[in-house]
Amino acid sequence: MYLKGSKWSMNRRRRHFNWFRIILLLLLIAGGLYLDKAIIPNTPSPFEPTPTATRPPESYITDAQNLFAQGKLLQSIQAYQQAIAVKPNDPAIYVALAQVQIYAGNYKDAQTSAEDALLLNPNNSMAQAVRAWALDYQNDYTDAETSIQKALELDPKNAIAHAYYAQILVDEGADTIPKAITESQTAIALAPNTLDALRARGYVLQATGNYQESIQEYQAAAAINNNIADTHLQVGINYRALGISDKAIQEFSVANALNPTDWHAPYYISRTYAYVGQFAKAQQYAQSAVSVAPADPALHGNLGVMYYHNADWANAVKELSLAVNGGMTNDGKKVNPVSLAANDPLIDEYYFTDALVLARLNRCGDSLQIVQKIQALVPSDQTAMDNANAATQICQKNLASTGTVSPASTGTAGIPAITSTPEIAITSTPEIPVITSTP
Repeated sequence: MYLKGSKWSMNRRRRHFNWFRIILLLLLIAGGLYLDKAIIPNTPSPFEPTPTATRPPESYITDAQNLFAQGKLLQSIQAYQQAIAVKPNDPAIYVALAQVQIYAGNYKDAQTSAEDALLLNPNNSMAQAVRAWALDYQNDYTDAETSIQKALELDPKNAIAHAYYAQILVDEGADTIPKAITESQTAIALAPNTLDALRARGYVLQATGNYQESIQEYQAAAAINNNIADTHLQVGINYRALGISDKAIQEFSVANALNPTDWHAPYYISRTYAYVGQFAKAQQYAQSAVSVAPADPALHGNLGVMYYHNADWANAVKELSLAVNGGMTNDGKKVNPVSLAANDPLIDEYYFTDALVLARLNRCGDSLQIVQKIQALVPSDQTAMDNANAATQICQKNLASTGTVSPASTGTAGIPAITSTPEIAITSTPEIPVITSTP
């Protein structure tokens, strides 16, 4: 007889293990351990920024080179600076940056970039050469000479260094022209199809008065890169020296479009229009040059000359005074005066034009002081002496008419008329020192 319901029944069936559940549980445990050890430590936090992939410096350098070829100098400079930020220990990038900075007219920045390259490698020939080039543009010929000679000691076959040396030697003056000719020829022999060698050869030919041959060299350089403003500027200077004003203005205009932050192109356009007697246009471009570089006294002097030729005495005396005496512009820019003793015909022009306009405004005390300076400091400049004498004659007529401007010398609206004499000479090539030497 069995006791029903007893838990002690001998006939109760044994419970079997569920292996599927056990295996599943083990898999879940193993998966959790894997996540904890392998996945979670390598998973970025959703609250942390995702790191950005760094571009290789070579890509920035390629961009910089392409931008330079397109004439986009400021963008090229930025690309080289980005390359340096990624790869700050490569002197070649600093050298390339310095070269573009020079073409953009940033000479002090270029010097700094070249010197940064030399800090990384003091024996870098190109860094020494580009530093010398930058110093030359800053008129520091002594240090430029030291640096370029160091470059050639490090690498006597550095064609670009020879090209830069040719330019430095031209800028140093007539005595070094024969050596400049040799250096330019050496640069061409070593690297006949390079931008810098062709430009250097053109520069030497221009300095020696071989303007047509200079144009050919610069045009060959333009065939390599037609978007360098300075190349067009130099071609324009050569055309102006040849008296081909329309082509000169065309080249200057191209240079101005390529680099509107440089004052040289509007300045040369101003001088060229003045040379052909178009003083209204000359004044317009003289104003453009001043707006680009308002602290440059020579540009104020040039603008004053153009105002004079347009019979705008008030503005003429204002601009000429900034050039001759220095002062502050309306927007607070300090202008240092130019020196009459600089033996520069253009500076002489600013002084004698100031004397003339002051005389016409019956400010003869001021006018005669300038006349005396001209007579004492530049007696060999016949144009300056003739115009100084003319200013004196105007003042004598003023005094003879009881201290006022005589009616006979007065034009419309009470403006003193410009007499046929003196004629203020606007020469074709006052900025180009022609040095007679066989190139």
